Amino acid sequence: MKNHDEEGQEVALFRYGLISDLKDLPKGRGNHLYRLLGEKSARDYNIPGSRRTKVAPETIRHWLKVYREGGFDALRPKPRRDQGESRSIPKEVQDVLLTIKDEHPEYSVPMVIAEARTVDIVGAAVPLPPSTVHRLLSRHGLMKKKSEATEKDHRRFEYANAGDLWMSDVMHGPAVFIEGRRKRKTYLIAFIDDATRVIPHAEFALSENSAAFMPVLKQAIMKRGFPKRLFVDNGSAYRSHHLALVMAKLGVTLVHARAYHPQAKGKIERLFRTVRSQLLVRLQEPDLSSLEALNRRLWAWVEGEYHQRPHRGLDEETPLDRWAKSADGVRYPGAGTDLDDLFLFEQKRRVRRDRTVSLDGFIYEVDANLVDETVSLRYDPKRRGTVEVWHDGTKIQVAKPVDVRANCFVKRDNKKSISVADLASDDEEVF
Repeated sequence: MKNHDEEGQEVALFRYGLISDLKDLPKGRGNHLYRLLGEKSARDYNIPGSRRTKVAPETIRHWLKVYREGGFDALRPKPRRDQGESRSIPKEVQDVLLTIKDEHPEYSVPMVIAEARTVDIVGAAVPLPPSTVHRLLSRHGLMKKKSEATEKDHRRFEYANAGDLWMSDVMHGPAVFIEGRRKRKTYLIAFIDDATRVIPHAEFALSENSAAFMPVLKQAIMKRGFPKRLFVDNGSAYRSHHLALVMAKLGVTLVHARAYHPQAKGKIERLFRTVRSQLLVRLQEPDLSSLEALNRRLWAWVEGEYHQRPHRGLDEETPLDRWAKSADGVRYPGAGTDLDDLFLFEQKRRVRRDRTVSLDGFIYEVDANLVDETVSLRYDPKRRGTVEVWHDGTKIQVAKPVDVRANCFVKRDNKKSISVADLASDDEEVF
């Protein structure tokens, strides 16, 4: 069961997803903003903590305002000032009315009220003035007629400045030797800057999951700064909660391509064709001797050939020349940005009676005071020896891998020792 902090984070992520592509709109585009708000309010959503599926334009505009004033944390829900007080229409009755209208958009207000009366929690005793119900439904965008579906509009696009939009995708790569013995298939995880065709970073990995994708993204940001938008596919790595949370905290708009719409990813698909025709066909046996050797060959080609070659889509300029002309607005990580901490993965675990937790096949030992408690484990998949243990939003300790032989000689202390709160305030690790 999620605690209050997790629920608030989930709600904030949902709200950020709705306003992320609006936050950078220039001033004086009121009509454009009004149109986008209308389009968003007409869609159905899975809203965390609610049975409703619609969001009113005024609500989206309010979330945009509070984000601009207070950042991501300002999107977390706050307790209502009138919580506990009676209202004209109780909250549970509002949910019934909104659900009925969601499921039956053709119903008029009297029909919605009549249907609600058949539900036990509503009955005949709750006053439902038609004007009040109409305002409720209108606030949630349920009184507008849905526009007829139109044909898909395919248009060529290109952003003006470096960092305005990055694209990312995965390509199947060649097999390489692992530890000099067996062969493993590789996957090329790549990013391309839309305006300049510069490759912020690309790397062959042994899988295409989140654990492989996030380190490549971190390297891209360290090299070429933060993009304003990140355009990705719909694979599991791109739909992960971890990616959405990191992008929200960095203020990057995460955009997912429409399913079965490959035209939108034309530039990175073109990059992959170039990689296959100009790099993979020239690989020699030493290049496939290890994953590290393959990536060294990749970056020798990227920096020595691809970035230096005139590009037809850039009016015969090289990617690096175009980047130099348009990268003045790129935002780089500052001194206060800890990317290593921000990109840590997180998993929930319940501490066993033997004061251990398991994580991806590894067993770690934590303090005895955490037995039967649910903790958060924050870790870098490439550094399994360092796993942070968090409890109730506070870092408690760094867990150690279990040493079953050393535990044979540890003296057991059955007395109740310091509390979990005391652990959080102690600078030394407790074992």
